[in-house]
Amino acid sequence: MKAKSGRTKPQFAVRRKLAAATGKVYECAMDFDDDFRAQLRDLMVWRRDVRRFRSEPLPAGTLDRLLAVACLAPSVGLSQPWRFVIVESAARRRAVLEDFTACNAEALASYDGHIATHYAALKLAGLAEAPCQLAVFADRDTATGHGLGRRTMPETIEYSVVAAVIALWLAARAEGIGVGWVSILDPTRVKAILDVPDAWRFIGYFCLGYPESEETEPELARAGWEQRRPPSEFVLRR
Repeated sequence: MKAKSGRTKPQFAVRRKLAAATGKVYECAMDFDDDFRAQLRDLMVWRRDVRRFRSEPLPAGTLDRLLAVACLAPSVGLSQPWRFVIVESAARRRAVLEDFTACNAEALASYDGHIATHYAALKLAGLAEAPCQLAVFADRDTATGHGLGRRTMPETIEYSVVAAVIALWLAARAEGIGVGWVSILDPTRVKAILDVPDAWRFIGYFCLGYPESEETEPELARAGWEQRRPPSEFVLRR
């Protein structure tokens, strides 16, 4: 059975394996082959921050399915602190777009010269076009998980929510759906617009829909704003 790319789909089978170091036999529930691993890397390459969307809506049930995948993400102490707000109200969407416009103008004013000109030409959100919009929050007061793992690093609550976002993003990309993360927003104003509890921390606002075009390079790289650097620049050995 072939996947769309022409590669064979991974075979999932329970196999008994021998660990050379210990001599113990263990079971591996899923045997991901080289083709699957190559497809997984392809998925990472094609996972772009999308700002240009086609107008057609996502099929019924799509967002619910993607959110179910997001909720499989790891979370500190199994706290599951993610809170998703599906923004359907035209008035609330308009208010979010207005906040983005104001914040973007402030950001532009912080640059000078050719950098300001370059920034002004960038498309930094698909808020006017994206058929689906989703706000994501972290519930810092959740009792789920009984605080395990958070005493020394309370910020792991937010990290857990970001892990859920990435899970959703990859699941969406696997269905040909684009996702754009809008961070040029005022968190306090967004919380007021969406009327959410005070204890929720705003993580990000996301646009979802089918991309106008498929690209393997980030839009900011294509626009000449910044280029991706090699992994060697970010790795230390101690």
